[in-house]
Amino acid sequence: MKGLTTWHQFIANRDVSLLDDFLADDIVLYSPVIFTPIEGKFFVKMYLLAAEQIIANEHFEYVSEITKDHFSILEFKTQIDGITVEGVDMITFNDEGKLQSLKVMVRPLKAMNIVHQKMGAFLEKMNE
Repeated sequence: MKGLTTWHQFIANRDVSLLDDFLADDIVLYSPVIFTPIEGKFFVKMYLLAAEQIIANEHFEYVSEITKDHFSILEFKTQIDGITVEGVDMITFNDEGKLQSLKVMVRPLKAMNIVHQKMGAFLEKMNE
């Protein structure tokens, strides 16, 4: 699946240059820490830039993958400041292979708290 291949390239190579063409204009991100969905290419790109730095760090790895048609569930694990973070990316691609929606779930609570703290600080710096 073209979309999934591009997603893996983005994660493995930390290649943010792929995002402009890869994100659907009407993309929606469901964050593990913000209840309201994040909509639109501009805002989702900001969150993905932060996640690429904070979550998809040198410890990040996908440990399992389930794919059916335009939908994939990717289980991951990583470490942030010595805290083990486990989670899943639930991804939908459109017919063009572009990222249409991304829902991220993270566990345990200690991991959720560090993700929230680090992502918030990173996004705040981006807005300065």
